[in-house]
Amino acid sequence: MKIAMIGTGYVGLVSGVCFSDFGHDVICVDKDPAKIARLRAGEVPIFEPGLEQLMAKNVAAGRLSFTLDLREAVAGADAVFIAVGTPTRRGDGHADLTYVMAAAEEIGAALTGYTVVVTKSTVPLGTNRRVAEAVAKTAGATPFDVASNPEFLREGAAIDDFMHPDRVVIGLETDAAKKVMADVYRPLSLREFPVVYTNLESAEMIKYAANAFLATKITFINEIAALCERVGADVKAVSKGIGMDGRIGSKFLHAGPGYGGSCFPKDTKALARIGQEHAVPMQITETVIKVNEEIKRRMIYKIEELCDGNLRDKTVAVLGVTFKPNTDDMRDAPSLTIVPALVGAGAKVRIVDPEGQREGEALLPGVAWLDSPYDAAQNADLIVLLTEWNEFRALDLPKLARSMKHSRFADLRNVYGQAEMTAAGFEKYDGVGR
Repeated sequence: MKIAMIGTGYVGLVSGVCFSDFGHDVICVDKDPAKIARLRAGEVPIFEPGLEQLMAKNVAAGRLSFTLDLREAVAGADAVFIAVGTPTRRGDGHADLTYVMAAAEEIGAALTGYTVVVTKSTVPLGTNRRVAEAVAKTAGATPFDVASNPEFLREGAAIDDFMHPDRVVIGLETDAAKKVMADVYRPLSLREFPVVYTNLESAEMIKYAANAFLATKITFINEIAALCERVGADVKAVSKGIGMDGRIGSKFLHAGPGYGGSCFPKDTKALARIGQEHAVPMQITETVIKVNEEIKRRMIYKIEELCDGNLRDKTVAVLGVTFKPNTDDMRDAPSLTIVPALVGAGAKVRIVDPEGQREGEALLPGVAWLDSPYDAAQNADLIVLLTEWNEFRALDLPKLARSMKHSRFADLRNVYGQAEMTAAGFEKYDGVGR
């Protein structure tokens, strides 16, 4: 099959590369000449484990290419995927569909025969019907169908998620569209991964409902963590105990500094806005958004307390600033709230992150970037472990403690424990919910 992927951001690039690995001929389109030039040169503009190698393999096989010319990519395609950005719109919290609608109109003008136009971007309820109207506006008599195919890719594990999905969700309305989409995902169907066919609105809702539920799980355990600290319970034991219940499950029950990233913050806000527009308030989701911000502020207070309530002129080593490990994504990361607060309080902040500096330099002014946690800890007053990269899971703790001016450690991911840190020579240690 011939597939056109409009947009080479995180979702578009990962999806395009993986579709080409299925054996399809894929052309990825972007308006940014510099990005297309980099991709043609074999450079991946995002950090995602395994993506560069898989891209090179399929380019070499002749199944994957990159272009600035949307018309060239769409001509003769069986399916055209829209994978452009849908950022949160300022002022009302809704998803900004400017790029989606612009792409839809361009696609309509480029169609040469029956094509399924597939929305891969996360979009609010009713968007796919608007996409159909936008395509029809420029398609003339050329036949097409619209489908909704939301992505469920975890950054840092996106290729495995694409190749071994929990499920594939496809919203559509015609048998012709179903046949095309079944062919697109045939390699997964042959391996008996579940494909859920539904209508357009249900597919749109599944994406938002899933992300809101997972954000709720994270926020719930973070609230429980705050209570654990007051009553003497250990949130790790609590998480393990409740996660063993098959009705609850163990995933997304790790206490920390709040959720971030490209999906949960944006999608919870969009779902809350959708509920308001339809007079069905999403009260749980609205509360989750509020509590998540409070959790980030609570982390700032925890850090201040370790420095006796005063951060002025204190040297703080921050380990990790991306919203999670194995990605360079800084979008809505807890660090974007916590680090500026430290700088604003007068702290001298040093940051170590294996992949975060490229994005972080513009987002976190007034800090120093170092390559080694041991260099960052030299004569420091406090270490803050903010992102649980593997590089930070087996640190030489006695070496760190000896190098510091004051050996204090804020473990906001519960990688270590009180007894271990005390034995290593740390005078103060604080985790989350313990």
